[in-house]
Amino acid sequence: MKDAMRLKKNTEFKKVYAKGSSLANRYLVLFMMKNGKNYNKIGFSASKKVGKSVVRNRVRRLMKESFRTVAEKLEQGYDLVFIARVNSKDASYIEIEKAMVHLFKKSKLLK
Repeated sequence: MKDAMRLKKNTEFKKVYAKGSSLANRYLVLFMMKNGKNYNKIGFSASKKVGKSVVRNRVRRLMKESFRTVAEKLEQGYDLVFIARVNSKDASYIEIEKAMVHLFKKSKLLK
């Protein structure tokens, strides 16, 4: 994923939290907001409630890989932020991917 397609700054995340809409399931929370561009910008987050840094990084890697496999099938022009819930620390790759696809279908972003 290119750097231009990532949300990195705290202000970018806060803007999506404040102005965007949210959807959630057992493993993930999705915040989304239109960005007026012809591509999606994505951010991933896992709080300290999820676990120590090794666990949080593993969960973020699973989310990034799940997004990479689905990214081509999505509508464009959104800022997306995924937040890992505590249950996600014990989840497998397949469970995270299913949870992500479920949120995209729920939000009607999946083509």
